[in-house]
Amino acid sequence: MNRKDLLDIQSLETEEIYEILDTAVPFKEIFTRSVKRVPSLRGKTIVNIFFEPSTRTRTSFELAAKRLSADVINIASERSSFVKGESLIDTFHTLLAMKADLFVMRHSFAGACHFLAERIPVPIINAGDGAHEHPTQALLDLFTIRENKGTLSGVKVAIIGDIAFSRVARSNLWALTKVGADVHITGPATLLPKGIERMGAKVCRRVEEALDGADVVYMLRIQKERQGSHFFPTIREYYHLFGLTPNRLSLAKPDAIVMHPGPMNRGVEINDYVADGPASRIHDQVTNGVAIRMAVLFLLATQHHPQTAHELAAEE
Repeated sequence: MNRKDLLDIQSLETEEIYEILDTAVPFKEIFTRSVKRVPSLRGKTIVNIFFEPSTRTRTSFELAAKRLSADVINIASERSSFVKGESLIDTFHTLLAMKADLFVMRHSFAGACHFLAERIPVPIINAGDGAHEHPTQALLDLFTIRENKGTLSGVKVAIIGDIAFSRVARSNLWALTKVGADVHITGPATLLPKGIERMGAKVCRRVEEALDGADVVYMLRIQKERQGSHFFPTIREYYHLFGLTPNRLSLAKPDAIVMHPGPMNRGVEINDYVADGPASRIHDQVTNGVAIRMAVLFLLATQHHPQTAHELAAEE
């Protein structure tokens, strides 16, 4: 990767996507060891600063950095000088004065990470910006699909739910189409953005059409926190029309896998049995998220490092 930051999937070249996926493979192998740590980022300081709530992403980045032997600082916006009126750029200049080496940021405003990347000299990773993108989520999803299907090209992926307000959906659409997957999307008509088919996905008006013969079923949470008004009558009706039940899952291929970026709303977009059943790879996504984030941190922080990820993973 010959870039300073990871801000989105849209600007990534396909070769860069595969470089990240391939780099994550030896890092995941570390998880089976009694000591799950390599020295690749020893001496580096990584700052996680989240202006929105997060469980999986924030913890995953922290664990990834620690497994690379970096020092990690976590900052919650409600406990920072941001609440006293300090500007975003002044907050980051303060942290730069303390010699931070890399930032991971989540923000409610789309483009916030791009704004900072143009103004600070060290790498920044977008951990989700508004309804724009969530690049590392898409990368860990690709990793999970390839791990289960052996390939990404030609795999039929059905993405179901709140497409309009989901940064996960947007990043996955960019990622999946770049690697040649066959993407079908569906959800309430009010939650399907106009022109979304220009991103390379087929828009299906009925959930059964999207599920027919799918290799991967990807369910999305309703983004209530981003919706300004009601986009469907009731939760009960939404589940009746779009919720993933065992009967609906049977329309997909027998070896289809079920994915979800979390947090799940059981009984809204997904049935308990499906979420916990044999087709579910939801917990695998969480595990793979640590490996992918290790790969991204490693590639951005050590672009001129003579060792490869495989060599570092081999070190005791």
